Amino acid sequence: MSRSYSIAVVPGDGTGPEVMREGVKVLEAAAATRDFSLNFVEFDLGGDRYLATGETLPNSVIEEFRRVDAIYLGAIGHPAVPPGILEKAILLRLRFELDQYVNLRPVRLYPGVYTPLRDKLPEQIDFLVVRENTEGFYIGAGGLFKKDTPDEVALQESITTRKGVERLLRYAFDATRSRGKQKKLTLCGKTNVFTYAWDLWMRTFLEIAEEYPDVTTDYANVDAITMWMVKNPEWFDVIATDNMFGDIITDLGAMIQGGMGIAAGGNINPQGVSMFEPIGGSAPKYTGKNVINPLACILAGSLLLETIGERDAAGAVETAVVKVIADHMQSMDAGRMGHTTSEVGDLVAGYVG
Repeated sequence: MSRSYSIAVVPGDGTGPEVMREGVKVLEAAAATRDFSLNFVEFDLGGDRYLATGETLPNSVIEEFRRVDAIYLGAIGHPAVPPGILEKAILLRLRFELDQYVNLRPVRLYPGVYTPLRDKLPEQIDFLVVRENTEGFYIGAGGLFKKDTPDEVALQESITTRKGVERLLRYAFDATRSRGKQKKLTLCGKTNVFTYAWDLWMRTFLEIAEEYPDVTTDYANVDAITMWMVKNPEWFDVIATDNMFGDIITDLGAMIQGGMGIAAGGNINPQGVSMFEPIGGSAPKYTGKNVINPLACILAGSLLLETIGERDAAGAVETAVVKVIADHMQSMDAGRMGHTTSEVGDLVAGYVG
């Protein structure tokens, strides 16, 4: 093999190991016929480890992650662990420690996938959300004063930096140019309420736009964005936004493209190590039943391949997914696909190879 990559695999919780098994299967099939190899190293991060040892994300694991080419994540979330513990200590910490400042979410409706948007076709739902991933309300700044008293005060602060905004927007402009579609970048914000942060976003956006005369730009408040994503999703090519608004609109994006079973994303550090995952959670009620849809995890693997430079293999994986959806699947919903989890993985791997 002329090229070799080290991939950290985090199967995670619930159905995470089941979808990850199929994702790895498909990536191995893609590599086998394309003159590169993938060396997978598995890490047991998640709820089971936390319940057994109290550990979430040891510093030693962070250092190991710095030395791999990419991270492939199944899902994090355990019903026996209170919400927020694993998410903050594993997912958010990985994004912050590895400076994965871009959350990349393709919103694409594939032929044969049901969308709740009446009369919308695949060519009308095909856009990219570029979300700032390491700032805003998610950094945990704030606190409580006089807790559990009638005078309690809660402060939750959003931190926005010029550096963070500028690098995210430059990535978004470059992505808009390279997609080569409408070449239109929409900034999603709330300038009429969040005065200071969105003044910084808007000024930076307008300044950078001058360097990209071939890219058309526009702006809409987040409430308008959610309205138009439902009514006219064909208006969008690339949307750039902050951490909180991006978190919200990408879940809406997942629904209009057919649900969590088909939605994949990446946490990107263009100069470092990036992490790729299905958007849906660990779905613990389906654990061990071999009925969960693995396509989101498989498509996350396609994003992984594209990001490490194996674009031909990435395209082959996506093409195979489209073929399987069109010819073999009855639904994107767990237990209603017409095939088991492992059978869907086998089908995709067969078309890739």
